[in-house]
Amino acid sequence: MSVALDSLSPAAAAASELVAIDLGGTHARFALARIARDGAITLGEPVTLATRDHASFQTAWNAFARAQGGALPRAVAIAIAAPLGGEVIRFTNNPWTIRPAQLGEELGVEKVTLVNDFAAVGHAVLHAAPDDFCHLAGPEALPETGVISVVGPGTGLGVAWVRRDARGRRHVQATEGGHLDYAPTDAIEDAILAHLRAHHRRVSTERIVSGPGIVAIHAVLAALEGRAIVPRDDRALWQAGLSGTDDLAVAAVERFCLALGSVAGDLALAQGAAAVVIAGGLGLRIRDRLLGSGFASRFTAKGRFAAMMAAMPVKLITHPQPGLLGAAAAFAMEHQS
Repeated sequence: MSVALDSLSPAAAAASELVAIDLGGTHARFALARIARDGAITLGEPVTLATRDHASFQTAWNAFARAQGGALPRAVAIAIAAPLGGEVIRFTNNPWTIRPAQLGEELGVEKVTLVNDFAAVGHAVLHAAPDDFCHLAGPEALPETGVISVVGPGTGLGVAWVRRDARGRRHVQATEGGHLDYAPTDAIEDAILAHLRAHHRRVSTERIVSGPGIVAIHAVLAALEGRAIVPRDDRALWQAGLSGTDDLAVAAVERFCLALGSVAGDLALAQGAAAVVIAGGLGLRIRDRLLGSGFASRFTAKGRFAAMMAAMPVKLITHPQPGLLGAAAAFAMEHQS
């Protein structure tokens, strides 16, 4: 939940303060955050800046500081949509660079936590309240222990897993599960795979189960029906499919939900999961379609393991800022454990 920080109680005012940041290629989201002594996290009102409007991360930080009156906490946690290894972090969709070793001095902070953006989503899953989830399939309650697979369709396909043990210890692991080979389960998906294989030497799961994947799905459905189509980008197809203004785009959205169900089930099997959480901006956008689609039946359609899959809770995280929440949670794990 986001609240104005000046409305917090005196007890909360004694908590650790930091700046939480969710840093992507297109947007940089900032919020003040407080971590209570019991680990509870409260976010202030988020501020979203377009990366194209700022020459560097430093200038975006300075803009946020000015919006907050100039004084910021001496700690920062940043969820970054880029590989974290190496001396320099570079972004795909903007010219910014971050040098982790110099970050504290450049920002004037004493504590810095950097976390992969989808690992941050995993942290958010562990800290979100029960009402920050929408139920998609299986039993209602998430388990108190065991592995939870986190699957997030967006520009790509983010995959992570989180684990809680009987002693209350928590672990978050980001993965590259979105780059597993795609496995079709019917003739239409065979055709989608063949279509993509004509353009790519190897077809990974995220070629289909991601925002841009709807373009290939739509093209194959049109070819199967002998329709001539006007090429459209993925944003236009999602808009047409979710608004119901194009019947073929609607069918492509349904096919996407089926594929997401299959992939989420595969990942749960591979990771030994006791539950699954769907995340990502696209996941939230298609919430109603997921509920009315064949997602759940595809998730459980794992042959001899169908009964086990049916007993697995599947949720959609609906927290409005999981990246910011997860960045703050990663900071708490690193500095308050």
